[in-house]
Amino acid sequence: MARLSKPLLWAGAAAVALVAVWAWQHFGLSALLTLDNLKASRDALQAQVLSAPLATAAVFFAVYVAAAALSIPGALILTLAAGAMFGLGWGLLLVSFASSLGALLAFLAARYLLRDAIQARFGKALAPINDGVKKDGTFYLLTLRLVPVFPFWLINLLMGLTPMGAGRFYLVSQLGMLAGTAVYVNAGTQLAAIQSPGDILSPGLLGSFVLLGLFPLLAKAGVAWLERRKVYAKWTKPRAFDRNLVVIGAGAGGLVSAYIAAAVKAKVTLIEGHKMGGDCLNFGCVPSKALIRSAKMARQLKKAHELGVADAAGRVDFGAVMKRVHGVIADIEPHDSVERYTGLGVEVLQGHARITSPWSVEVTLADGRKQTLTTKNIVIAAGASPFVPPIPGLKEAGFLTSDTVWGLTELPRRLVVLGGGPIGSELAQSFARLGSAVTQVEMAPRIMVREDPEVSELVTATLRADGVNVLTGHQAVRVEVVNGEKRLIAKTSAKAGGAEVVIPFDELLCAVGRSPRVTGYGLEELGIPLTPRKTIETNAYLQTLYPNIYAVGDVAGPFQFTHTAAHQAWYAAVNALFGRFRKFKADYSVIPWATFTDPEVARVGLSESEAKEQGVAYEVTKYGIDDLDRAIADGTAHGFVKVLTVPGKDKILGVTIVGEHAGDLLAEYVLAMKHGLGLNKILGTIHTYPTLAEANKYVAGEWKRAHAPQKLLQWVGRYHAWERT
Repeated sequence: MARLSKPLLWAGAAAVALVAVWAWQHFGLSALLTLDNLKASRDALQAQVLSAPLATAAVFFAVYVAAAALSIPGALILTLAAGAMFGLGWGLLLVSFASSLGALLAFLAARYLLRDAIQARFGKALAPINDGVKKDGTFYLLTLRLVPVFPFWLINLLMGLTPMGAGRFYLVSQLGMLAGTAVYVNAGTQLAAIQSPGDILSPGLLGSFVLLGLFPLLAKAGVAWLERRKVYAKWTKPRAFDRNLVVIGAGAGGLVSAYIAAAVKAKVTLIEGHKMGGDCLNFGCVPSKALIRSAKMARQLKKAHELGVADAAGRVDFGAVMKRVHGVIADIEPHDSVERYTGLGVEVLQGHARITSPWSVEVTLADGRKQTLTTKNIVIAAGASPFVPPIPGLKEAGFLTSDTVWGLTELPRRLVVLGGGPIGSELAQSFARLGSAVTQVEMAPRIMVREDPEVSELVTATLRADGVNVLTGHQAVRVEVVNGEKRLIAKTSAKAGGAEVVIPFDELLCAVGRSPRVTGYGLEELGIPLTPRKTIETNAYLQTLYPNIYAVGDVAGPFQFTHTAAHQAWYAAVNALFGRFRKFKADYSVIPWATFTDPEVARVGLSESEAKEQGVAYEVTKYGIDDLDRAIADGTAHGFVKVLTVPGKDKILGVTIVGEHAGDLLAEYVLAMKHGLGLNKILGTIHTYPTLAEANKYVAGEWKRAHAPQKLLQWVGRYHAWERT
């Protein structure tokens, strides 16, 4: 029955619409619902009311509800008729309830007939609108209802496509339309003096309605002002400030925030309690990519004979590898150094920061001295730290994290990597290529669960080919030390029997995610709330509970990428310094990322799995990199480019690339999606031969071939055949 309900509703709606159109034409209602006809019929209508007041009122009410529900033109004339027939009091009562009930019916029709299909197709694009309606829908609907020049039928239909509740819609509509209804009903009592509907709304009266329509927005602004006063009530605001901006944390988000502030001549102080450059420079992106490069070289040397190089030994000196890793960090350090940022106009303090009020930060310097800074705005960019799961025996046995692994001086003979995400997969492969016997343990059914299954399968196969023992569906239960040997006890899934597996190891690396740093610097004392994901709760402008305190990067989420932290930093800095003039909502519409395994995995937009989960209609176009000339020549002929597009169109919904330099190849699609370019534009762009970038053009060609106009081509073929005769 559930499957038949929607078709039946559509059939019923179509039948009602046909009857309405027929009646409109057959009875000449368009001619009846005119001002001239109403004025000519006034006496007859009034006589009808006197002879049968209840029956006339009931019929009028039903007609008005039907007209409003079906969005039939003439609602204004009916409203005037109510005043002419029933007077101001009864006319206003009838129209107020009839118009609201009709609007509700139109609202429900749009909801049950159209919303699911529209939300399924445009759900991602409509998400911000849906969130806005959930939060502020009452204010906006009331504003629209209070100004009677907006087409109410359109408002009814559009609101039906949003998450607004039917009860709230009805009550707000009844209240909001009351003022405009009263004006028109009252005008109907003076029908003889009206020469045209335009006479009703004088410029002065229209201006009054506009001001009345602005009232909800002004009220909202007033409520927000009162809320801010309430939030700040217990704090004493300084009369003047030492600084325009204080930034806590010198990772990507903090550095960019401070740089922007200094560039626009604001007085800014950057506070870092550990190392300049944050996690990316010292523990994450930079050292891991340096290690990956060494591991890749080791792998290439072992396979050198495939390229005709016979005497490449490929012996790994792990100490030298780690020395190079730290050398790379040292080479990049000047980019993020105290000296550089001081030269740019940023005051850099190295010490522990603590927010003591919305406008003050206490800094405990390295020598123990304390300094209190007053500031107009604060940006929190404190980053994240590795999450360590509460596995019994883990702390006693000892473990590594993505922060501490760089202190190794000897290659672990047996390494266990907990976690099948990007960090775990990158490090597992690298250490295996450098010579460790690596076992990767992942609780989920597959590694890299954020990507499509085929991506996981390809990366898993490569990891295993490199010697990694990939154990998916295994949950780490405990760590034991037996006769001096460290052992991880993992349990298989219930589907696999729930058996315990013993995995001996020399070192264990925890790579199961990172936790935002949200404690130890004053958030608790200020009462700044956290999200269920334990990130700092912010609005679309990256403001916290206190509008002058912002959060960016890992502490804010929703992404834990260096490039998104820098991206957010621009919005936070600009909003903090110039928000009184204009504020910008952080834009997450096109966010790329890459996992630097071999093959690399890079993605932007929707994956196929996400499209299915969200009910987004899509087409898939795929090109195998094993067919690419340059990849064949390089011996890297594996992987693919997969593009999701809107059905029948070249608009790109998402791209996944698996292969050599996938992260670099993705840039073309990031640019295309950001600026609304489709696959036809990529196909029409010259790509250098022979390069890996040609894969992007070839996948566009595959899409074009699949959408070639076959009927037209048949006629073209006939034309050419005729040409040959």
